[in-house]
Amino acid sequence: MMRMRTAGLVLLAPAAWLALAASPAAAAPGEVQTVCASTLTPSGWVDVSWGNSISCGSTTAPNIKQIKQLTGLPVGTTVNACASTYQPAGWVQVSTYYSSSCRYSVVPSLEPNAWTLKRVS
Repeated sequence: MMRMRTAGLVLLAPAAWLALAASPAAAAPGEVQTVCASTLTPSGWVDVSWGNSISCGSTTAPNIKQIKQLTGLPVGTTVNACASTYQPAGWVQVSTYYSSSCRYSVVPSLEPNAWTLKRVS
């Protein structure tokens, strides 16, 4: 009986993690979600910050990111985003700059790694 209970917990843990890391498909415009860095940033979303978390494995390199849903935001909206993803259709870069929260590599650099994006259509 104890062995079955332990096996059940072992099987439920990954299922719970998958529920927490569910697809951001049904997110509201402007919503921010945190995902492991190995997760591809979906279309219509941009990376807004990078960091480390033991929940996504080794913390020797940035392994977690926050992503923001841009689909549905009104024309004229501006958003700061990391240059680790392309801007979605209908958005243009209005400036580039360096942001310490957008360091997605262990190699330090002070080169521009972030953008201010503006919705134009």
